[in-house]
Amino acid sequence: MAETDILVVGGGPSGIIAALAAAEDGLKVALVEKRAYVGGNLTIGLPILGFLSQKGEPIIAGLPQKLIDRLRAINAAGDHQPCPLHVSLTLIDPEAVKRVALEMLAERGVEVMLNSVCEGVVMEDDLIRAAMVNGEEIRAKVFIDCTGDGDVAFRAGVPCEKGDAHGGMQPATLMFRMDGVDTEKLRQSICSGPETYDVDCIPPDYFCRNRRFIVVGLRKLMRKAQEAGLSIPTERTILITGLRDGEVWVNMTRVKGVDGTDPQSVSAGETKATEQIEDIRRYLIGYVPGFERAYLAETAPFLGIRESRRIVGRYVMTRDDILSCRRFDDAVAVGSYPIDLHRPDDDGCTLEWCGDCYDIPYRALLPLEVENLLVAGRCISTTHEALAAIRVMSTCMAMGEAAGRAAKMAVGEGISPADIDARKLREDLIAGGAFLRT
Repeated sequence: MAETDILVVGGGPSGIIAALAAAEDGLKVALVEKRAYVGGNLTIGLPILGFLSQKGEPIIAGLPQKLIDRLRAINAAGDHQPCPLHVSLTLIDPEAVKRVALEMLAERGVEVMLNSVCEGVVMEDDLIRAAMVNGEEIRAKVFIDCTGDGDVAFRAGVPCEKGDAHGGMQPATLMFRMDGVDTEKLRQSICSGPETYDVDCIPPDYFCRNRRFIVVGLRKLMRKAQEAGLSIPTERTILITGLRDGEVWVNMTRVKGVDGTDPQSVSAGETKATEQIEDIRRYLIGYVPGFERAYLAETAPFLGIRESRRIVGRYVMTRDDILSCRRFDDAVAVGSYPIDLHRPDDDGCTLEWCGDCYDIPYRALLPLEVENLLVAGRCISTTHEALAAIRVMSTCMAMGEAAGRAAKMAVGEGISPADIDARKLREDLIAGGAFLRT
């Protein structure tokens, strides 16, 4: 039986940052990750959205920014680039994330346990005494659930919810990369022919000014491909240029009805998404300028899950909190990404912007019924609609830093995370470089 001060389960964006924050003052911290590497959704070809606000101001700083700085030092991350549709995008090298994140965790003394799964928990009243990892107990004083699926919270008896009022969850996507793309031809085509190459919410002059970009739209080209018999599971083309020339990540597979907490459902989703790639590839090569000589270079290592479980916490964030730019006295992170809701039952998506930014309260990270557990990432306490805004990686990293610092304070003071002074937590976050509205 092993022991640690703080056990973080899940080595994705929130888990990496939570472990770094928790270990800052020398506490014993362990990180459990089910895959053979850390990084989670940072490794599947997605850009990081939301480091900037809708007004173009930095709102994610602290440890998340330190990770970006380390990646930039080896040319593995781009600048935070404003985007009219997605607020901002930060391009990263997925493979570099795996190495750099491990280096940072090692520097802080975090014990990283790869290929390890939390199979259950040992409870004593309203406390988790140990997590069952690979068949063995690991005891800790405070646990942080960064699994994205609320696995630890669910197994500990925390009330959880899934999906909308009917249980419908946002569809899953398997990213893939095309190489050999003439991105300059694509860019100039959109810039000079907006009526032919229609792009959602992004004016043509944006493409004239930026060599790296996201394309969302091209509906007219898609209709031509569909009329020719190609099966495309989404109503929009979504392309993201990579850090290297000729590289484009494609976000167009779409599998409805996937439950990220059910291995059989995820397996079936992976299979279906893989089958969808061929017609999407043929569409891009045959109809989209710049893809004439492109080829399939890489498929993401796992299916991207937008939504699964959400805990019920001491506060439940709502759609109104997002759209009203609500402030909270116990705010521990700030977000600005819109409510980007991929509808569960069709091929479409709706976006609602708040015009500025909104707070994420500490209470949304505190689950009901379990005293020594914190939750960070997309499984915090929100409604279905609010989750569609807070689920992006920059916001999840900011939540991870808050959870890690809160756990550190709770262990240091010998109290429950719910009993720490939120004002002191905010002061510790600001002292560490995090951004909070004051």
